[in-house]
Amino acid sequence: MATLLLQCLPVALISARALEPVTLQLKWQHAFQFAGYYAAQELGYYRQAGLDVSLREAVPGLDVTAEILSGKADFGVGSSNLLLDRKAGKPVVALAVIFQHSPLVLIAAGHSHRQNIHHLMGKRIMMGPQSDELRAYLKREGVLPAGIKQQTHSFHSYDLIEGNTDAQSAYLSNEPYYYDQLGFAYQVYTPRSAGIDFYGDTLFTSEREIQRHPERVKAFRAASLRGWEYAMAHPQEIIDLILAKYSQKTPREVLNYEAAAMVDLMRTDLLPIGYMHPGRWRHIAEVYAEIALLPENFSLDGFLYDANPSVNYAFLYGILAAVLAVVTVVGAAAVYIYRVNKKLKHSLSIVTQTEQRLKIFSTAIQQSPTSVIISGPDNIIQYVNPKFSSETGYTAAEAIGRTPSFLQSGITERATYGDMWRCLKRGELWSGELVNRRKNGEIYWEETHIAPVKNAAGEITNFVAVKLDISERKQAHDRLAHLAHYDFLTNLPNRSLFFERVIQALALAKRNKGKLALMFIDLDKFKPINDAHGHAVGDLLLQEAARRMSACLRDSDTVGRIGGDEFVVLLPDVAGAEAALLVAEKIRIALNQVFVVDNKILSISTSIGIAIYPEHGHDDISLAKHADFAMYHAKTSGRDNVQVFQAS
Repeated sequence: MATLLLQCLPVALISARALEPVTLQLKWQHAFQFAGYYAAQELGYYRQAGLDVSLREAVPGLDVTAEILSGKADFGVGSSNLLLDRKAGKPVVALAVIFQHSPLVLIAAGHSHRQNIHHLMGKRIMMGPQSDELRAYLKREGVLPAGIKQQTHSFHSYDLIEGNTDAQSAYLSNEPYYYDQLGFAYQVYTPRSAGIDFYGDTLFTSEREIQRHPERVKAFRAASLRGWEYAMAHPQEIIDLILAKYSQKTPREVLNYEAAAMVDLMRTDLLPIGYMHPGRWRHIAEVYAEIALLPENFSLDGFLYDANPSVNYAFLYGILAAVLAVVTVVGAAAVYIYRVNKKLKHSLSIVTQTEQRLKIFSTAIQQSPTSVIISGPDNIIQYVNPKFSSETGYTAAEAIGRTPSFLQSGITERATYGDMWRCLKRGELWSGELVNRRKNGEIYWEETHIAPVKNAAGEITNFVAVKLDISERKQAHDRLAHLAHYDFLTNLPNRSLFFERVIQALALAKRNKGKLALMFIDLDKFKPINDAHGHAVGDLLLQEAARRMSACLRDSDTVGRIGGDEFVVLLPDVAGAEAALLVAEKIRIALNQVFVVDNKILSISTSIGIAIYPEHGHDDISLAKHADFAMYHAKTSGRDNVQVFQAS
């Protein structure tokens, strides 16, 4: 936040001038998904562009396109379905693509190496209103609408956990976090595995806005992209900003997870933010055509914004054409002779240019920072570049003549390879992630893109694979996910993860008509030890206390740390208060034993409060309140004791 404030100072020094008011309509509620726009606003990029921008969050059911076309907003955040709006006669124009890959996926219950997309046949699936790419994906995989039971999406993750549906459309950057928190087993199916690679969030406006305010559109787009560049380089600052100014509905841990997931979706390491290619939009239009939502060869004319349009010289060309027509008649004979000589010279030039291009392409592959493999139609390797050798440890001689399967680690699911080959045999590009093994036995993650090469007859002659080692990115993602869920000092679940488990345990207890216990634990006399011997000694004592408490519990139980010397324990499927008291006493006695820390003999005691579901509350909030009240009663009763909540 300090950096943000420092960068905002120049804006205050800009001479007073009238700022044009414009409104950006977001597609959902405030989240890191819109980080770049927050950055552009708070860093003054919009004001420097002469714009006074209002960022408006969406409400469920809002039609963003309708807001733009009605004039209620000037710019909006949409997705690939803008093509369908265009086909419906709505004059929308895509300005810049923010997500190079759509985050939309299907998430199904369960996780097995034998599970694949075809297991959804006959199952219940909740599909959102803009899930056309998922419908195309299911169709490509032979899972037709008649073969599934489509449900209206509740936008509630617990419907999948509680068995109210078998699969849901979801965002890869959000929902997996909650399932991971709850320890819920799930399977993710992405359209990219079938060669369907849609764009995600896309900044757009209307033809009217571009015609009336071309400079404003250009300025808004440039300032927004500048904000996105800053946001992705400084995610923690933007998360602080979101929580301080825009919304506190989403916990920091979720925003951290979303920011990390967006790195893979935006691919700023490969492409500039905002980049969009007509060929990708053409691919999206063709997929829509597959499911009859667009006609074949749907025109993209006018749909893609050109930030630097060329000048229209049509009128001047008309005059020049008339003049040249006269000149041509006069010089026809001279031109004929000239052309005969030029053809011979041009043919020689083409040969030279072709050789030069081949040399350039060969050098590019040889010097590529990514691993490249070229194999024949039988998948036998014919070529590997130097990066392949440095990445895997295998020389070209060791790789050529073998199939790439010798790199397999056995960890990647067979279904992934099945999806890959179905896609390649259709002659389509396949993109995905594989877990492979280097020559030295080390496991590593690869982002892989494989393209079939065809001859003039349409036959596949080669496969070209481009691979990027993403092991460090995966490890960083795992570390970030762990830090978001666990206390850094004791490695116990933090408040967020602990109470997610409480909510999950409550759902099971309600379903099974069972009981659970929630304990609040406070370490008596810890503060004097911490003050007298320092935080280093205090931290070591807390770590040992965490180990002792964990040793008193079953594998199904959970102990978490929610504050300095405050701990919580969850006992799911407990017989009642008497059983919970036995566990609490076991913990109290364990913590009463002396601690030997840094050659110092230290002693503490423990005050424990217990609340039981359903006797003392039916939700996590009431149970926590009553367990905390019981702990306070234990402290006021002389400490070093256990109390069960008693309603007054």
